[in-house]
Amino acid sequence: MKIDELSMEELLKENARRVADRNMTLKYDPITGVGCVSPRTIVRHPVSKNIVLVPVSMKEDADYNAEMDETSWVKLRHRHDFEYWAATCVHIRHKITGATVRLVLNTAQRKLLAEMERQRHAGEPVRIIVLKARQWGGSTLVQAYFAWIQCCRKHQWHSMIVANVCDISATIRGMYSTLLNDYPREWWQGEGEPKLKIYEGSTSIRFIPDRNCRIATASAWRPDSTRGMDCSMAHLSEVAYWPESTTMQPETVVQSVCGGIPMVPETVVVMESTANGVGNYFHSVWLKAKEGSVAFKPVFVAWYEIEMNYMEVKNPEYLVKHLTKYEKKLWEKGLTLEQILWYRRKRLEMTSDLKMNAEYPTTDIEAFNSSINMVFDTDSIERLRGECCAAKERGEVTGSAPKGVAALRKVRFQAAENGEMRVWERPIHSNKRHKYVVAVDVGGRSESADWSVIAVFDRLGDDGSPLVRPKVVAQWRGHTFHDLLAWKAAAIAKWYDNALLVVESNTLETEESDAGMILELLAQHYRDTYVRRSLDTLTQHETSRVGFHTNRSTKALIIDNLLGMVRDAGYVERDEMALNELASYEKKRSGAYGARQGCHDDILMTRAIGLYVISTLPKASLEPVDLPAFVPRL
Repeated sequence: MKIDELSMEELLKENARRVADRNMTLKYDPITGVGCVSPRTIVRHPVSKNIVLVPVSMKEDADYNAEMDETSWVKLRHRHDFEYWAATCVHIRHKITGATVRLVLNTAQRKLLAEMERQRHAGEPVRIIVLKARQWGGSTLVQAYFAWIQCCRKHQWHSMIVANVCDISATIRGMYSTLLNDYPREWWQGEGEPKLKIYEGSTSIRFIPDRNCRIATASAWRPDSTRGMDCSMAHLSEVAYWPESTTMQPETVVQSVCGGIPMVPETVVVMESTANGVGNYFHSVWLKAKEGSVAFKPVFVAWYEIEMNYMEVKNPEYLVKHLTKYEKKLWEKGLTLEQILWYRRKRLEMTSDLKMNAEYPTTDIEAFNSSINMVFDTDSIERLRGECCAAKERGEVTGSAPKGVAALRKVRFQAAENGEMRVWERPIHSNKRHKYVVAVDVGGRSESADWSVIAVFDRLGDDGSPLVRPKVVAQWRGHTFHDLLAWKAAAIAKWYDNALLVVESNTLETEESDAGMILELLAQHYRDTYVRRSLDTLTQHETSRVGFHTNRSTKALIIDNLLGMVRDAGYVERDEMALNELASYEKKRSGAYGARQGCHDDILMTRAIGLYVISTLPKASLEPVDLPAFVPRL
């Protein structure tokens, strides 16, 4: 709902509705179970007989009895209901008033808890990466969750907290000490007293004697201190700020801490941080988590999901009249005027928009947007994101052999759960030439190398007319030998109704082996291969070469074309990874285009090449057409 299309009366009415809806979502009572995240069932309290919502697992517990005494009932509920336990057993210091209060979870905390509990209830090891705005108690929640498991559910279940600062032990010890000192004795899940003691004279390890659980603290600056520690839970805090050098890597610290944590239920690893640019370890893991290629599940907490981030609006007419373009987009996103005013005031405290994006992001893409040199506009990227979706099928396209002319015989799609080929739309046979275009970016064969990507575009409608917006219909992404990649791409192109095959030739043309002849051989057997014309500088004769060659001039052409396509939503994107690459693509100081350090642009280049070639192709004609620089073999 665009704000400029509303009268002031309509706008205020809509804002009141949004405020009311927000207040409804804030209704939460961990004592009665209203608004709690775990799967719930209705029971009556054995003493008061009041109706309460308790975790389903509690009622299914063999110790559950509708007539049990209150102390036994509370202890049993504590074992199954983290939110109830936190509200009745844990004290924290309120961020605004400074008063000591019970830990009643806010909305953002419940969002993180929901994913933690989803994994736990599913019997999975809990593995989460959290990209967060500041000041909502994410670290407090994680530490309380660890304490709950140690105090109520598990014996000898050790935990570790690793942060970027050199000394966090006082903060952690303080939290645990306060928790145990104030713990209601009658509800303690043990025979002794709730205490926190020094473990064997260590300055960094404490333990709960009655539960035989250790709590260790360490610093990312001293990774050796984490080696050999036996633990079942790890809280990795502000990972984006961990030191990176030739001798010290966050990945090494994470492996050292987590390598010994077994992949069994109720083990927990939470990696959390505010953003600190791109190209670092945290950013890399976040992108992989969104792709689903690592064990960690991503949880993003935006600034507007934090309950206290709003301000009273005393003059709505003035505020609305002076809204910036970005603030209007916040309204269109569904935020209230009260939230928008808070954002405006907080932004004035920051030194730059980039600082605001990192500490109080609206989207995860925005959080990592730390470069003023980004090529593609964030809003344009987000518009494309709305059409991204999971592929309908996954598998591999194969022929009678992995290479050679046999690779183009009996071409078929074989479904496979772990296949590298993702299909959103299967090919449709058409009597129009080159309904489909296949673009290939050549990477390396090792896991550490750039990815090889094969993207399939549909450019023609059923009647043969060009689609207003060409669309991505399939994609292969993986690592393999270059000769196998070329034949795989040809097989995919053949499956897609003899598509025009456009292979980026730079890598293959510069290889010091027979690989440099791959494209020439391929073109002999797959006639629908893209051929470019170029001028020989020595003979001044025009020559033909197989493949699309990316150089200073052609790269400027294809990126400029892609800029327009992204800006105007001129094509249909299906893969969110492509948008992540758009968001981390920048113009270097030298003037060249490229991925930001630590990022990739392999998928992006298939879009740039494929969409540019589509723009140069005849609409649906079967007749050869001469093009000024680049032509397909017809």
